[in-house]
Amino acid sequence: MNASPYRISLVVPVFDESLGIRAFHERATKALSSLPGASWQIVYVDDGSRDDSFAQLARIAADDARVCVVKLSRNFGHQIAITAGLDRAHGDCVVVIDADLQDPPELIARMVEKWREGFDVVYGVRAKRRGDGVLKRLSASLFYRGLDRITGIRILADVGDFRLLSRRAADELKRLREKDRFVRGLVSWIGFAQTGVAYEREPRHAGETKYPLGRRLKLALDGITSLSSAPLKLATWLGTATSLLAFLYLASVLVQRFRGVAVPDWSTVLVALLFLGGVQLICLGILGEYLGRVFNEIKPRPLYVVDTVVGGADAGPKTAGD
Repeated sequence: MNASPYRISLVVPVFDESLGIRAFHERATKALSSLPGASWQIVYVDDGSRDDSFAQLARIAADDARVCVVKLSRNFGHQIAITAGLDRAHGDCVVVIDADLQDPPELIARMVEKWREGFDVVYGVRAKRRGDGVLKRLSASLFYRGLDRITGIRILADVGDFRLLSRRAADELKRLREKDRFVRGLVSWIGFAQTGVAYEREPRHAGETKYPLGRRLKLALDGITSLSSAPLKLATWLGTATSLLAFLYLASVLVQRFRGVAVPDWSTVLVALLFLGGVQLICLGILGEYLGRVFNEIKPRPLYVVDTVVGGADAGPKTAGD
């Protein structure tokens, strides 16, 4: 691999990772230090942790000038924490990785090789997912297949946020300031030359998952609504389907009456009302989701608010994400 000098930034969102943060830092610094010709920076973003993650990170930053710790004023969410880290990362390339050691820092060397070959985005592909159950893998596969169809943007089912971005890819991603963020979808949307490297995903090193079912569902909804307006068209599809079913039912009633079969009038009215009411509520719910996101986007609030920055003197005095 070409060993010409370059700088690499590692962005690490952290939420309640005190049990494993030291182990992660040791492996990450070892992996970064082994890269030929590389100087490096680690940007930890404490996303409102309730344990002593920030205290541990502050001690790490005090011992190493290459470490910058950004403490957000509250929990803004994983995708916003990634954005806050990207705003502070100044490397020629930027790697986003979680602190739970499910994604191996040692893979960064292979990502850098691909970047050196000319790729702007190099993502980790989970060839095996030993820490995930069958239901989670199946639901992820179905979701990404559906997202691919309705958005026309290719997002692989076995790819998360673990990836390397070139400087220009990181800068383009930083320009996208929407509040309901789906980072892996936005990275696919910006384009450029992208490729993947396969690895085996390990179980969490310590602690519990920060993405339970509820958060995964919200992330999926953010992905769909931020990348596609297809759900809005569902109202038209449902209206067409309702009209067709109503026409077929009317034809059935006329045939039965013609054959002398008694059809209770009240049952026909009740079924029609319940069906139409259900369709209308679904359409109102979809419209409400998009309207809520429009309301959220037009408010002139920053993406996040910074409480404290420790270390990383070159990171700048910025305290809010515009």
